[in-house]
Amino acid sequence: MFTIGVLASGKGTNLQAIIDFIKEEKLPIRIGVVISDNPDAYALKRAEKAGIKNVYIPPGRYKTFLEPEVEKKYVECLKENNVELVCLAGFMRVLKKYFIESFKWKIINIHPSLLPAFRGLEAWKQALDFGVRFTGCTVHFVDEGIDTGPIILQAVVPVLPDDTPESLHKRIQEKEHLIYPLAIKLISEGRVSICGRKVVIR
Repeated sequence: MFTIGVLASGKGTNLQAIIDFIKEEKLPIRIGVVISDNPDAYALKRAEKAGIKNVYIPPGRYKTFLEPEVEKKYVECLKENNVELVCLAGFMRVLKKYFIESFKWKIINIHPSLLPAFRGLEAWKQALDFGVRFTGCTVHFVDEGIDTGPIILQAVVPVLPDDTPESLHKRIQEKEHLIYPLAIKLISEGRVSICGRKVVIR
């Protein structure tokens, strides 16, 4: 069975969406391991509750990326658990060249904006502050840039006149929880390929 690994730093709501899709037999895959850089991440508890192997691997001394030796530990852990696709679910570290080349075009991420707009942190706040009428979420392949990889799927969310950052983020997450499992399903079925910057879905 197609096996994914999930990297998460926080609450793990997208992890939970994936778990729920698997339980409901909408996503015929298995989660081999959940890894976190945060020992208190609720994502680890979600994995434990679902009977999924979960591991905390200390990130090292840097705040925004993993130490090189730590990256190797993450890659080793993923490979030991037969992971075919790495799914970032609120993982708050930028992956470097070694990690990305170890899983070339086999790492995906979910971002809370319609990329290439509003890259980086708290994208829903960026959208609200900018005054856009629509925002949304994007599933994309991970490259060495920040939120710059080829786009797989996107969903649009209207920005309402009375939106707060919290209300907008909540509605974006509802879409995330639908398109992330769908993207994983398409990849697991071999229906996704990359042609330059474009992702082709068969």
